[in-house]
Amino acid sequence: QVQVVESGGGLVQPGGSLRLSCVASGSIFSINDMGWYRQAPGKQRELVATIRSGGSTNYADSVKGRFTISRDNARNTVYLQMNSLKPEDTAVYYCSADATRGGLAVPLRYWGQGTQVTVSS
Repeated sequence: QVQVVESGGGLVQPGGSLRLSCVASGSIFSINDMGWYRQAPGKQRELVATIRSGGSTNYADSVKGRFTISRDNARNTVYLQMNSLKPEDTAVYYCSADATRGGLAVPLRYWGQGTQVTVSS
């Protein structure tokens, strides 16, 4: 099995910052892409940012210039630094890890349980 666990969510005022962390663990041989997605109340899940194993990144237009995704390959960890937070950033944030484990030929996408981020005065 592969487990993906997010942490770092909470309540923050507009303009504030939060840093989310996500750790993948278990019988992992390698991890390819990792990413962050979010789902706000009454809305569909949307991509926030992705990062490849080599470090290249992709961001949603709504977070460009404010959020930074990074990873520590040695620790199977991905981070999301969120600055200049806005109320519209309020959502449950989910982490994904495209991981290959022993006994399987191709990587599969694994999801974390989500962490709540609330931006409010």
